[in-house]
Amino acid sequence: MRTDRLDLDQLALLRELADRGSVTAVAAAVGRTPSAVSQQLKALQRQVGVPLVERVGRGVQLTDAGRALVVGAVTVATALEEAQAGWHSFRGEVGGTVRLASFHSAAELLIPGLLHRLSRYPGLQLDTFDQDVAEQAFAGLTADYDIVVAHRSNDVVVPDRPQLRTTLLLREPMDVGLPLDHPLAQRASVTPQDLDGEAWIVPPPDYPIDRVLTAIAARSGVPVRVVRRTTHLPLIEKLITAGHGIGLLPRHTSAERAAGRFALVPLKEIRAGRVIEALSRPDRAARLAVRTVLDDLVAEAATVCG
Repeated sequence: MRTDRLDLDQLALLRELADRGSVTAVAAAVGRTPSAVSQQLKALQRQVGVPLVERVGRGVQLTDAGRALVVGAVTVATALEEAQAGWHSFRGEVGGTVRLASFHSAAELLIPGLLHRLSRYPGLQLDTFDQDVAEQAFAGLTADYDIVVAHRSNDVVVPDRPQLRTTLLLREPMDVGLPLDHPLAQRASVTPQDLDGEAWIVPPPDYPIDRVLTAIAARSGVPVRVVRRTTHLPLIEKLITAGHGIGLLPRHTSAERAAGRFALVPLKEIRAGRVIEALSRPDRAARLAVRTVLDDLVAEAATVCG
């Protein structure tokens, strides 16, 4: 490996390739042609003297050497952002644009209060985006957004994500949503056995709720009968209200709409819930504006739990 100083722009492109998986995707993200991106990556590879990228099928992936360089690229980018953040903090400058993506029900729960908190920073603009994806897909969104509000089941091992900064926001219990005239609606709690034979309205597979349904079936010994799937929480609530089935609903998010429409009954014997957390690239999390939004997200989540 040559000892010449590595080019930060080329390192950044290598990192984008690690996150996005193709030169074409990197080119689209950085506003260059695929040819220009390829040339820069080849120049970096010539400089270090070892292969950084290898073909796998129709795509490419980084070699061990490439991944090691990406770790260094993240460290350097984070240090630069921390230095910039320290200077802005010294000058009392909290400003810029922060791009935040969130799945729908978390946005409903957190964004209104977050915007109220951020109003004390006139120079800071928060742009929000809807991204309701499968549990495993949230990490990939950090390539395009400064903050990604994600959810995962609270009964799974926390994934190893060394290239991401994770900020815990809250754990939200999931209650059984029942029509008001359902025989179980007035119960203080229900068990999996109480729910045998019910028609369920739930999100698609690969969402946190699916693991709870599997646990319910295992505990009761009866397969869960799913009659409809949708990610749209208000639709699930309306279908439950109209008597078309039951579902698992997020306690804090659905509470305001429950009164007079449907019942929220805690589920016994199974710890049903979801963890809501904020994901960011470490260098973006180091930005003063992003840190400010993250701090206020944590504060807003604490009021929800309280």
